[in-house]
Amino acid sequence: MSATRLLVLGAVRQRGRAHGYQVLNDLESWGAHEWSSAKPGSIYHALKQLAKQGLLLAHEIAPSTAGGPPRTEYEITQRGAEEFFSLLREALVSHDQKVDVLSSGVGFIVHLPRQEAVALLKKRVERLQEWRKSVTDCCTVEDGPGPLDHIGEITHLWVHSADAGAQWTRGLIERIEGGAYTFEGEDDPLATREPRAQDRT
Repeated sequence: MSATRLLVLGAVRQRGRAHGYQVLNDLESWGAHEWSSAKPGSIYHALKQLAKQGLLLAHEIAPSTAGGPPRTEYEITQRGAEEFFSLLREALVSHDQKVDVLSSGVGFIVHLPRQEAVALLKKRVERLQEWRKSVTDCCTVEDGPGPLDHIGEITHLWVHSADAGAQWTRGLIERIEGGAYTFEGEDDPLATREPRAQDRT
């Protein structure tokens, strides 16, 4: 899955209608240029490609009175919104997503209803546990010490990654169930709120 695709669709949907520079600024405010491939060139390319695919609608805006070329503003289509939510749900559920895809999913998680977000994250924990079991079932060292014992460190790395991922996900579930953030259908799907005092103890 492309993190840039999810990020660009989400950024346009979040604004309602946006030109490339606004999308770029929004994503850079998240630091997405540091942890994903969403750089200026890839963002502008994605906007054009998504418009060609019918996921965004391009509007040509007249140049300003100060001069300059016409500006293109983009608006998400129904198909684009369906693609966005499909990518978002997959980003939150899959145990093997790259960190940029998972980060993109978490960035847009409040666009889902609270209960659905929790259900997707619980499914993520289940898949992490299944993956951990498959690693330990097939990758144990049975022949005792030998010249390749350091290969067992790969198994340790995968197990540690699964455990850390599950622990982080459970913490996020707990915070969301405790009332953190504002989700779709609540007061303001784009706003966030601090966890209540009793949730921080």
